[in-house]
Amino acid sequence: MLGGCSTADDGWAAGDLKSVNHVRGTAINWFSVNGYRASGGGGSTCCIALPNTWRPGMIADIKWEVDPNTREPLPELMDPEYRAAYAIYKSKYRQYAARVEIPEYDHKRCGLTVHFLARQQVKVTTSCRATWLPDYPIQDPEDVEEPAVCPR
Repeated sequence: MLGGCSTADDGWAAGDLKSVNHVRGTAINWFSVNGYRASGGGGSTCCIALPNTWRPGMIADIKWEVDPNTREPLPELMDPEYRAAYAIYKSKYRQYAARVEIPEYDHKRCGLTVHFLARQQVKVTTSCRATWLPDYPIQDPEDVEEPAVCPR
């Protein structure tokens, strides 16, 4: 009998991949975490796999694309100038990457939520709490302006 050779803690489980954009006037077009890609428009995307048991040194390798000026006007879609105007608009998109440590979690986790902050900073959590509750682990302000120049 091979009882005790393996436990459920050795496995992986899927959870939703979510995003919260803290920066006013920008949009996250898409993002990926460790190769799992999602729309950046908020809400949840299925799925990301996380180990059942947290281990020190777990890293989220995050890549994302930002539309830095969602308020820039464009011609109507059927306008003959739309295609050229959109090409210029899209050329202003920016892509970024960051590596952050995944904070410790217990058996109760709810996927992974990526918070996009000013100055291309990111934080992640596996919390099941709603973002507006006082005990949510990431308390950075939302709807902040991106500084014109990032301090070094």
